[in-house]
This record gives sequence, C-alpha cells and structure tokens, in this order.
Amino acid sequence: MQIKISTRHGHLTEELQEHIRDKAGKLLHFFQRLTMIEIVVDLKDEETYIEFLVSAEHKHDFVASERNKDLLAAVDLVLNKLATQVRKYKEKVQDHHRTPARGEAAGALKADDGDGE
Repeated sequence: MQIKISTRHGHLTEELQEHIRDKAGKLLHFFQRLTMIEIVVDLKDEETYIEFLVSAEHKHDFVASERNKDLLAAVDLVLNKLATQVRKYKEKVQDHHRTPARGEAAGALKADDGDGE
C-alpha cells in the first residue's frame, strides 16, 4: 500500500509525516484490500485542514476531511471517520457474499416442495 502526503501553505517535519503514515497504516487492520492513501494537509491560517483519500480494490474510494487547530487531533478525527466507512464497506461486502441470490433461495424452496417423500 502506498501512502502519499502533500502539504499546502507550510511544511511538515519528517517526524510528523512518519507519525501520520503510521496512523494511516492502521486502516489496514480494518480492511486488507486498500491500495493507496493520499493525504492532503493544508496549514493555512490558524486551523489545519486535513483530507484523506483512500483507494481500495475494485475502484472503491473513501474520503474524509477535518478541520482542527491541532494537526494530530485532526488526523485522529479523520481516521475515526475513515475507520467507520471502511468497516461498513467490509461488512457490506461480506454480507453480499454470504447471502444467497434470490434465484438460488427460490430454487431451494421448489426442490423442497415435493410429495413429502
């Protein structure tokens, strides 16, 4: 998985960038099929704006953003939003694979409706 960080209106230290990368990497605990995370940090004015664009397999994207005076607080808030999105998507994908198609369920009922023998 690739993690790209870009900064507008300022500069992030290597330590901060590494901290953000480590936090972003934890999204893999929720869903292994993430392919890339793009992070945009805007240090304009007093508030920090941070946006995460997360790409998963099969062209599914997750987006979350947050404004906060503290950069690390903004990162945590965005990651909470993304964790929720990724968890819901994973549950949806898993439920889709477990639930039989309508035709399959109807076919099973018809096969059961025999003479009772």
